[in-house]
Amino acid sequence: MSSPLQTLLQNPAIWRGDEQARVRFPSIPTGFAELDRELPGGGWPRGVVSELLSERSGIGELSLFVPALANLSCEDGWLMLIAPPWIPYAPALAARGIRLSKLVVVDTRSDKDTLWAAEQGLRAGNCSAVLAWPAAINERSLRRLQLAAEEGGSFGAMFGAAARAAPSSPAPLRMQLGTRQNRLAVRIVKRRGGGRAPTLLLDVERTGAVAPMPASRFRQPPAHAGRR
Repeated sequence: MSSPLQTLLQNPAIWRGDEQARVRFPSIPTGFAELDRELPGGGWPRGVVSELLSERSGIGELSLFVPALANLSCEDGWLMLIAPPWIPYAPALAARGIRLSKLVVVDTRSDKDTLWAAEQGLRAGNCSAVLAWPAAINERSLRRLQLAAEEGGSFGAMFGAAARAAPSSPAPLRMQLGTRQNRLAVRIVKRRGGGRAPTLLLDVERTGAVAPMPASRFRQPPAHAGRR
């Protein structure tokens, strides 16, 4: 016979400390099985802003999202890249399965514009994904973006330098990215539910969802300097 406590723990509304958190919207498979196993919902979370902190730009951070973007480009929503540090190389993205007709690249002149565009895209409800590269972002801005993502049900990712990261963040998912053994090292430093996650070494150039393409070809230098 079940005890009252056991009966209570059977309730799906109850979260237990040894479980990963339940998610409000269906998650987006990342294309990396080992990463999906560590993320609540088994993939990139919708209705959430994720924060990606890199030791330096150009280490394959965009490649990490390509399988998910390829799948999302088959949906009705737009894919927004806001203020990327390099101009995305369209032929490489197309070769990886991303429908370029769904891709919007927004060139901004200041962090204020970058964050405004990201907030509008996340809140609109017609963007499947919003990826942005502000030079700097504070807790208040992240909180606004998180509220916008919850309202629009969109997937958002904010890229930044690990050295400039704030000690704490309202972003429900926070990762540090680096390189190790010629692979992308991914360490989850914050997630909803679950305990300590191991550092994952991902081969971002070899996934089952897309054809291989060198990471260096994802971007080409911008036509002008001093965008910000």
